[in-house]
Amino acid sequence: MLVESSTPIVDAHDLVMFDLDGVVYVGGEAIDGVAERIQKIRDSGRHVAFVTNNASRTPDQVAEKLEKVGVAASGTDVVTSAQAAARVLADAHDPGAKVLLLGGEGLRVALLDAGLEPVADPEGAVAVASGYGPDVRWRDIMRAATLIRDGLPYVASNADLTIPTPYGLAPGHGVLVRTITEFAGVPAVVAGKPERPLMEETVLRVGGDRPIMVGDRLDTDIEGAHAIDVPSLLVLTGVTWLPELAAAPPRLRPSYISPTLQGLFEPQPVPERTARGAELGGWSASVTDGRLEVTGDGTDADWWRVAATACWRHLDEAGTPADTADATPPGPSRQLGDG
Repeated sequence: MLVESSTPIVDAHDLVMFDLDGVVYVGGEAIDGVAERIQKIRDSGRHVAFVTNNASRTPDQVAEKLEKVGVAASGTDVVTSAQAAARVLADAHDPGAKVLLLGGEGLRVALLDAGLEPVADPEGAVAVASGYGPDVRWRDIMRAATLIRDGLPYVASNADLTIPTPYGLAPGHGVLVRTITEFAGVPAVVAGKPERPLMEETVLRVGGDRPIMVGDRLDTDIEGAHAIDVPSLLVLTGVTWLPELAAAPPRLRPSYISPTLQGLFEPQPVPERTARGAELGGWSASVTDGRLEVTGDGTDADWWRVAATACWRHLDEAGTPADTADATPPGPSRQLGDG
């Protein structure tokens, strides 16, 4: 269930890790108020990190996009799944080891920076590394899959099944990972969220002893925070909305919920459990005959807290998610974001 904080969340942390799409920006525009709030965290002397599963761009390229949308950033603030994958490989192999590359510039640069040699020819390669790359050729995928089947170690930057595009959600790198591993009959070592390597790489590179993860996706950002046992804040400016939240098992539940990033700067009360559900700040939520009902009046944030608490209680006791079709969340409708 949710965690209580009697003081603003940010006061307890010296590193704030942000997902990108759906948290900092959506498409080509920063989410309202985000730039100012991130700058406020910087001005307080805390570390700021931007954590992305996107392995196609270098940290400097990601920082350039952040600057274009008005968010102050440098390459050292950005940690990518490509860097995490390169760390996994560098820890397992000698400096200068050849790694067969299936991916774009972000992964190539990360391997080089880690002291490895990305190659297109498999001769002498000690492992395969893959990441999203729009120009990866099918014949190269077939060759790598055969080598993995025959025993060559495989590290994937991430396993995201979808990516956001200007024309909607499209197949992500995880589709390629699934294709290769199902053919080869062996699992990949995945570096990106929700696995530990990217989360640990972020703390190692950016610093801080008391991190918190801020995200919009339950199955990457929030589960990734659980993987390294740090608190998480779910913001509702991206892909997660009421149906996803209601169906979340414990490993996908955030420590805190806020409609926007402003929740970092506010105390976080927790609902009081009642015989039928939960109450907080004028709102009352319950699940009756399998359907979520929320009544009363109060803040948008408290609405989400009572709704989530009532739904999770029902899920834990009944084993099935509550039907949320009759509940109308306050605030704007969901947007599209991905990590």
